[in-house]
Amino acid sequence: MRTWGPLTAVCLGTFMLLLDVTIAIVALPDMARALDASLSDLQWVMDGYALALAALLLGVGAAADVLGRRRVHVVGIVVFAVASLLCGLASGPQMLVAARAVQGLGAAAMFATTLPLLGSVYRGRQRSVALGVWGAVSGAAAAVGPVLGGVLTDGPGWRWIFYVNLPVSVAAFWLTLRVVPESRGPRGRRVDWAGTVTFAASAGALTYGAVRAGTHGWTESGTLVSFVLAAVALVCFVVVERRGADPLLDPRLFLKPAFAGVMVGAFAFNAAAFGALAYTSIWLQTVLGMSPVRGGAVFLWLSVASFVVAAAGGRLLHGVPARFTVGGGLLLTGAGQFCMAGLDAGSTAGALVPGLVLVGIGTGLALPAIAGAALAAVEPERAGMAGGAVNTFRQLGYALGVAVFGTVLTSDMRGTLPHDAAHALAGGATGALRGTFPEHTLRSAFTSGLDTVAVTAGLVATVAGILVLALVRAPRARRTDVTESTVPTLEEEEAAPRH
Repeated sequence: MRTWGPLTAVCLGTFMLLLDVTIAIVALPDMARALDASLSDLQWVMDGYALALAALLLGVGAAADVLGRRRVHVVGIVVFAVASLLCGLASGPQMLVAARAVQGLGAAAMFATTLPLLGSVYRGRQRSVALGVWGAVSGAAAAVGPVLGGVLTDGPGWRWIFYVNLPVSVAAFWLTLRVVPESRGPRGRRVDWAGTVTFAASAGALTYGAVRAGTHGWTESGTLVSFVLAAVALVCFVVVERRGADPLLDPRLFLKPAFAGVMVGAFAFNAAAFGALAYTSIWLQTVLGMSPVRGGAVFLWLSVASFVVAAAGGRLLHGVPARFTVGGGLLLTGAGQFCMAGLDAGSTAGALVPGLVLVGIGTGLALPAIAGAALAAVEPERAGMAGGAVNTFRQLGYALGVAVFGTVLTSDMRGTLPHDAAHALAGGATGALRGTFPEHTLRSAFTSGLDTVAVTAGLVATVAGILVLALVRAPRARRTDVTESTVPTLEEEEAAPRH
């Protein structure tokens, strides 16, 4: 217990917080029926969590260096557990969305401190083993999320996808206090509250505008005001970070083509690979009539392909420059999305398989290399900042992907259906529309929207892949065996001025 107890404690929290990124995907139709939730509500169920995690990750990590990493991690577990309970008890969509956002805050506190805690406990070969196990647990959480969500939704009900967090939280809380030692960053660090607030405001306003555009349109005054506020907050963030003594993210890093390319790749990858899965799940269950378990199992094609490629690629692609693995992974992800763009009214779940496999192969290539590319693009003393930034951009890409693709989906549907009917169909209310519109019309509208979403995601991944190949021309990583499991903290972590 003394040797591997800290790893077990950290992995419990990591598994739980990453599981909650994907576990809700297959439960969305049931949530919509139980809570009378609209499409926008469902988008925020996914985005409230991902956005809070992305927007607060850097700030909470910086605060943990000052306040104590174990202390912040434990507080994160408690916040996450309480929010999970509130999610399960939600009586309406607004309560569920608010609880999901609080969940994201707790997840940010856990995720930001996970690797620094491991880095402070383990050294040498033990550190390599610990980080390898952590990486495997991280991948497993994302893979089993849709399937476990389907099993729980089909069994005791969708609320149990949140209740299941409670016993895990208790175990993680007890074990962390018992076996994980406290650690802090170097003395003299300060928490960049201004940077945290301005970044969160910019990300939140941008996502809100993208979700609102799906209901009110891109040129509606409220949508435009949201985008203007996002731009103003971003400018404020840049000004604050350039003047701050301890910035969360130094904007001058983006002047490095390699660093900018990796951030574009991280953002686009999570958006393109995962942003549309929620709408695909709604189609599988509400239009094709699949159960949550069967609908979740469809995504195993992506998960299994990713696991196999990541495992094989770790050995076969050792030393290959990240621009080829990340850029190639993005191009394959784009190709997979294009393959899923051929749906029509008669399509079944089997039509998704080739595309899901290609996206899985792209995932297996790109994800393990993105973190190493970020570390290689900066000086060793900026490793913590680069690692935190790549995780932030990945989660922000997912949040915006969910928002934008939902808007794309409904915009395309409105070519076939009235505005309200398009939103109802996209939100899972297919049964209520069947008495008003022919089955063929509903199927055609939904698949046409999914086709447009797939093309959009494919273009995002393809353009990002080309940019990565063009920009990420830095020398090979200082540690070419860096994988996602070593993301923010290696030996450089203790010396890094920021997460």
